[in-house]
Amino acid sequence: MIKLNKILQKRRAFFLAYDQGLEHGPTDFNDKNVNPEYIIDIAKKGDYTGVIFQKGIAEKYNVLIKKSKVPLILKLNGKTNLVKGEPVSRQLCSVREAVKLGADAVGYTIYLGSEYESIMLKGFEKIQREAHAKGLPVIAWIYPRGKSIKGKSSKELMAYSARTGLEIGADIIKIKYNGNVKDLKWAVKNAGKTKVVIAGGMKKGERVLLKQVKEIIEAGCIGLAIGRNVWQDKKPLEITKKIKKVIWK
Repeated sequence: MIKLNKILQKRRAFFLAYDQGLEHGPTDFNDKNVNPEYIIDIAKKGDYTGVIFQKGIAEKYNVLIKKSKVPLILKLNGKTNLVKGEPVSRQLCSVREAVKLGADAVGYTIYLGSEYESIMLKGFEKIQREAHAKGLPVIAWIYPRGKSIKGKSSKELMAYSARTGLEIGADIIKIKYNGNVKDLKWAVKNAGKTKVVIAGGMKKGERVLLKQVKEIIEAGCIGLAIGRNVWQDKKPLEITKKIKKVIWK
């Protein structure tokens, strides 16, 4: 049985994402948020339903993560932003390692439309099968990328991302919101019984952020996976409370 309730509260999701150090490099960080202990403290005090790390942080800060009692979502693949061209995100951590580290769910990125899409789909099949055998939920980060998506509308790509997650057996799909609530509702319908969370994305103003969170919930998503809009904020616990009021209204 897949244990989704470990990373949800009242059927909603509020994940604190911190895999940006690999994906973007250290440009997102300052003297405070460069320290994983700062992030773990926010996740604990903010009562997040999960915190997202790559395996290195999960290993080296494992005692602190377990002590926080915040569910661990371990990212199993990744890449840097230094290599240009068609993106591919390869596996960096196994399901066995995730279980050993106490993960409550695993995550995996697929760049839909990349010429390396088949490599990532094959990798997802393997980790999904292994994770489900252990009762672990699998979250699919599905982002359209590459030359082949040129000319396609954001509505089409968002819905295709959501549908792909359903078709390949993801328990939760993490997609990017294009800012159009009607388009998002269509994407959620395409996801069927697979749950949808939205990526927090680039740092934005509080008013815009809370408006988008309201739209995300109204569209039928279960919540969001947010990083920079929280831990780059001067008062991360205050913005956390405001977002939670919208998610669990």
